[in-house]
Amino acid sequence: MQLLRRMVSRLMLDNVPHVKAYWIMVGLRIAQIALHYGADDLDGTVVEEHITHDAGATTPQGLTTERLAELVRETGREPVLRDTLYEELVAV
Repeated sequence: MQLLRRMVSRLMLDNVPHVKAYWIMVGLRIAQIALHYGADDLDGTVVEEHITHDAGATTPQGLTTERLAELVRETGREPVLRDTLYEELVAV
């Protein structure tokens, strides 16, 4: 079923190579759910975010690489560290 959901969402977004779930704005759980529905990127390890939080966000102000990788693994996917062009750097 998870594969089917991902396939359907990617059919609708076939001209978009990567879909990012910006966990700072949507929250950690919704970002994880987004991975089930076709997103293939959780935004990076923000050290200290202010703009979204000044607007009232209640998400953490930052996440470590380890915590971000843990969130990805909890969804059944394997985390990969990539650069801005989505080239693989190292496994997390």
